[in-house]
Amino acid sequence: MTHLMSNTNFICHIAIGLLLASCGTACAQKGVAPRKAPAKPQSATTTADTKSIEALTATALKSVVVITHFGRDGKENGVGAGFVISPDGLIATSLHVIGEARPIAVQLADGRRYEVTEVYASDRKFDLAIIRIRGDKLPALSLGDSDELKQGASVVALGNPLGLGHSVVRGVVSARREVEGVEMIQIAIPIEPGNSGGPLLDLEGRVHGILTLKSAVTANLGFAMPAKLLRSLLEKPNPVPMSRWLTIGALNPKDWTPLFGGRWSPKAGRIQVEGAGSGFGGRSLCLSQKAVPDRPYEIAVSVKLDDEAGAAGLVFGSDGADRHYGFYPSAGQLRLTRFDGPNVFSWSILKQVPTEHYRPGDWNHLRVRVEPEKILCYVNGELVTESEDDALKGGQVGLAKFRDTRAEFKGFQISTNKLVPVLASTMTLPESLSRRLHAASGDSDPTLRAELQKQGAAGQNALRQRAQQLEKEADQLRRLASMIHRQAVQAELVKALDGAEDKIDLFYSALLVAKLDNPDLDIDPYRQQMADMANEVTAKLPSSANDQAKLTTLATYIFAENGFHGSRSDFYNRENSYMNAVLDDREGLPITLAILFMDLARRIGVEGVSGLPLPGHFMVRHTTGDGTDRIIDVFNGGKTLSRSEAQQQVFEATGEGFRDTDYRRATKREIVIRMLRNLLGIAERDGSAVGALRYLDVILALSPDSVTDRLNRARLRLQAADGPGAKEDFKWVLDQQPAGVDLERLAEIYRSL
Repeated sequence: MTHLMSNTNFICHIAIGLLLASCGTACAQKGVAPRKAPAKPQSATTTADTKSIEALTATALKSVVVITHFGRDGKENGVGAGFVISPDGLIATSLHVIGEARPIAVQLADGRRYEVTEVYASDRKFDLAIIRIRGDKLPALSLGDSDELKQGASVVALGNPLGLGHSVVRGVVSARREVEGVEMIQIAIPIEPGNSGGPLLDLEGRVHGILTLKSAVTANLGFAMPAKLLRSLLEKPNPVPMSRWLTIGALNPKDWTPLFGGRWSPKAGRIQVEGAGSGFGGRSLCLSQKAVPDRPYEIAVSVKLDDEAGAAGLVFGSDGADRHYGFYPSAGQLRLTRFDGPNVFSWSILKQVPTEHYRPGDWNHLRVRVEPEKILCYVNGELVTESEDDALKGGQVGLAKFRDTRAEFKGFQISTNKLVPVLASTMTLPESLSRRLHAASGDSDPTLRAELQKQGAAGQNALRQRAQQLEKEADQLRRLASMIHRQAVQAELVKALDGAEDKIDLFYSALLVAKLDNPDLDIDPYRQQMADMANEVTAKLPSSANDQAKLTTLATYIFAENGFHGSRSDFYNRENSYMNAVLDDREGLPITLAILFMDLARRIGVEGVSGLPLPGHFMVRHTTGDGTDRIIDVFNGGKTLSRSEAQQQVFEATGEGFRDTDYRRATKREIVIRMLRNLLGIAERDGSAVGALRYLDVILALSPDSVTDRLNRARLRLQAADGPGAKEDFKWVLDQQPAGVDLERLAEIYRSL
């Protein structure tokens, strides 16, 4: 069964030829069941004491929950259903409802909200999952014997259709039908997005199925996974604590320890945080694990708030719990505070000052110097406040945010020396240009302001038109800056891929691909992260380890210990093609995971490792000294495959196998171009000609003789209303006179432009 995910649903193509779409916004795969043994199965055909639909619903809905999972950007990415199957907090649902390595929240029917503590069991093939919350004496549903559920039997489906929590609909069992090798219960019920993971009940209130799929063709056709499959998951669970499940957006625990909730995550070399913490005032901390020197010492960070009504900045003197100092902007002012406990009665504002040196809505550099008898606080290099408070001695340092603030941090430092502030760069314009810009400013001349005021509505209208003109010019400048940035990155990428193959840094080149779309990406932290990871793997290896032992240890380190995995439910997300995001989120495509694997293999001294560019499924090949090949499928946990098994993987992905010409070593230039083609495909799928051109320009810079890419760029340039650019590409093709192109027709198009 194939699931293709968008932000709202999956579209599924099943073997019987019926186009199906998944039921939930979080949607579709297989789940698991509770730790405690369920009640003894009862016959679905029992009719004595059959409950009315009203009574059944009133009872069963108490067990139905709303499950929310969050996407790579930290925002809500899907809503589905689940149901309690054990009073001590086990909840059954569909695997696709909880996503892959995503933060998960559960809301009970009475409104109580819980964080998920572990994924108790899961099964991808059957799209089932069992999750655990810290609950007690919860109302659990009993499992029926789904094998006894007869065709034509009345059933009830519960869930959260279209985000409407705790809804009910009645229908009948249409048939048992095999879908891609899995027997499912076909039901005549109008399943809607949000029902996924909800229970399918008989009229005695017993669970016989877990709602999974709906038809994209007709409203009253859906499918449920038999509840008997939950029993096998209960008997043989595979529990994964959330600390391991949440590999996406997880800060390295060796560097940071978050406290009091909130969602802290690494992005593009920065740290982002959002969501209210559980501490007083929505407080959430993220403490550095670096050793804090004796006084005097300094800490510093650059911070940017999404809303100046919020608060986020530095903490120091922390006891790892409720006690610490804080220095941060709040409501546009700078505040120095001391927290002595968990509530408002243990909170002291030591200083709160307005300052012209703080830049609202922009990056601001905060610095605190902790001396033996004094605390000095700086913003953007200027001293704004100081205090002789010394109630808290020693302790850890780090970051903090309050209320529901979203904030970004970068450049965190600890030092015994004076830290130099990281200030925004300034630009000096030519004098003549500066005079023209000032002449166009309507608010710098008081005489001009007075004259405009006399004009009444006409003056206001003139100012609005001038503002629109300036906004247009600003937009043009932003586009120019973006173009110059892309050209600079493109030139650097061409340079990086030039020269001998063994001298090319593939990982650095892949980071440059990400930098095309992210001008703020800081590459150096990721290069250092790779060096640190390689050192960790090397430390695990005995001195006598051969290449096979090294690769086995490497695969365990990457996929088992650190949770890197192939992105299945979010395959077409651009982040999967950005190497920095792959390291941040530990999720990627076959090709980006292959780059990670190959670069680490090189760093730990394994030779003969190369990219294997199979159609539709990039893999890694290791060629030993005696010429023996091992195929490594990094998208599936580093599994070693035979050539026939690799053929089967490619067939499943593309419908075709691979030829001998496909079984070759990919050059590093070819690997980067394949990455760019992935991004190109996403941009074209989104209908963005301008976005697609961004990648085609780089592809042609790396492969200037590609006729197909020239023609494709000409087509996209026409779509983007760039006739001269399209004509330039058509002329190049006509000059080359390539075989297989209708040159006469092309010449006609060229002359028409």
